[in-house]
Amino acid sequence: MTAFIQSYLGTGFGWFVAHLIYILVIALPLLLAVAMIIYTDRKIWAAMALRRGPNVVGPLGLLQSFADGLKVFLQETIIPSAANKGLFLLAPVITFTVALMAWAVIPFDAGLVLADINVGLLYILAISSLGVYGVIIAGWASNSKYPFFSAMRASAQMISYEVSIGFVLISVVLWSGSFNLSTIIETQKGYYGLLNGHGFNLLLFPMSIVFLISTMAETARTPFDLTEAESELVAGYQTEYSSMSFALFWLGEYANVLLMCTLNAILFWGGYLPPVDWAPLYYVPGILWLFAKIFFFFFIFSWVKATVPRYRYDQLMRLGWKIFLPVSLTFVFLVSGFLMLTRYGGGA
Repeated sequence: MTAFIQSYLGTGFGWFVAHLIYILVIALPLLLAVAMIIYTDRKIWAAMALRRGPNVVGPLGLLQSFADGLKVFLQETIIPSAANKGLFLLAPVITFTVALMAWAVIPFDAGLVLADINVGLLYILAISSLGVYGVIIAGWASNSKYPFFSAMRASAQMISYEVSIGFVLISVVLWSGSFNLSTIIETQKGYYGLLNGHGFNLLLFPMSIVFLISTMAETARTPFDLTEAESELVAGYQTEYSSMSFALFWLGEYANVLLMCTLNAILFWGGYLPPVDWAPLYYVPGILWLFAKIFFFFFIFSWVKATVPRYRYDQLMRLGWKIFLPVSLTFVFLVSGFLMLTRYGGGA
């Protein structure tokens, strides 16, 4: 497609237009998916509580998220008089934009990726780390003690669990021998001659559990949503926000949740590969396998939110620093030691 457009618009401008189209092909369905998973989230919570959930706006309530979006779009944007107006408005934009940037390196199928770079995993780790800035800026620019306290909690929580996530990713990279996400997926074929996915590897399965729980903490999902504990901090770092600026925080949060569900599927459960290494299953498009796995992990996120009570802050930090950090570091040694003894013949 790029070559076709370049033949009409020239090399430079044609490349720009082609990649702009690629970005829109990813971003627009992603925004639609975010709207629909908010609806799905509410339906799952309702089912867990024996309620009906959204059911009025549109067939089966499918248009509820769009009605909510229209509502916040028409509301007035209120900026506190003592706030830093520039940073106050910049914070939700950072949160939302960073949440979309990481999707540039996600392989939806074999060869179906916007930027198939060799350091894709490092890129995602770097981009996801930038989300902290949106939270900190929002809390500081609001010029209110409750959002500021929440922003400090949120930044400490996100940084704490990023350490564990980093060591988990090291284990995956050691086993796969690459930072490229497509290569990581391809190296997950044929465990025990039958199964696709690092999660079936006895050494990496514990890391998949640590990664799943850490991604819940990284995205501030229940039971780790101390950043917006209403009983303690009113409504968290976004307390002073309203209208579309508030909506951008929610869209960014759900886009991050989708990203973390995708990473769980890609890093440990085969990504676009079928769960079983059986030839007829490969006739199903890989993107459908990926979407099925994303939905499965999103269901786990919603299930946990509907059933597990919130942690105390000291429990949250203890889990990250005293349990997940030592466990993930131990498995880095175990994986590297196992590979030295088997794959590399015990050489130095």
